[in-house]
Amino acid sequence: MVKTLRILIVDDQQSARRSLKALLATRFQLADTCEAANGMEAVRCVEECKPDVVLMDARMPEMDGIEATRIIKTKSEHTPVIVLSMYLEYQEVALAAGADAFISKGDPPEQLLEALASFESN
Repeated sequence: MVKTLRILIVDDQQSARRSLKALLATRFQLADTCEAANGMEAVRCVEECKPDVVLMDARMPEMDGIEATRIIKTKSEHTPVIVLSMYLEYQEVALAAGADAFISKGDPPEQLLEALASFESN
C-alpha cells in the first residue's frame, strides 16, 4: 500500500529538489509537496504547508539548514526533520539542532526511503 505524505523539500539546488521528489514518488504518494530554496523559506513553508516530514539540506544561502531545523523544531516540535548533506561533519550539529535523522547524500537512496517509512504512522 502506498502512503500519502506531505513533504517539504528544502535545497538550494532546484535539480536536487526535483531528484528527491522523483525518488520519493517511487515509494510514496506525494500530496501537497512543498519546496524551499533556503532555510528562511523552509521556516515559512512549515507554517503554511504543515508537512508530515521535512527533508532539509544542511548548507544553503541566507539561512542554513541547521538553523532552520532549530527554528522549526522550536515552533513545531512534532514535525520530523531529516537533514541531508554530503558533509558528514554536519551530522552532530544537525542532531543537536533537533533533526530526527541525518542522511548523507552519498548514501544509497534506500536509506532515505527507509527513514521516511519510519514516519508513515505519525
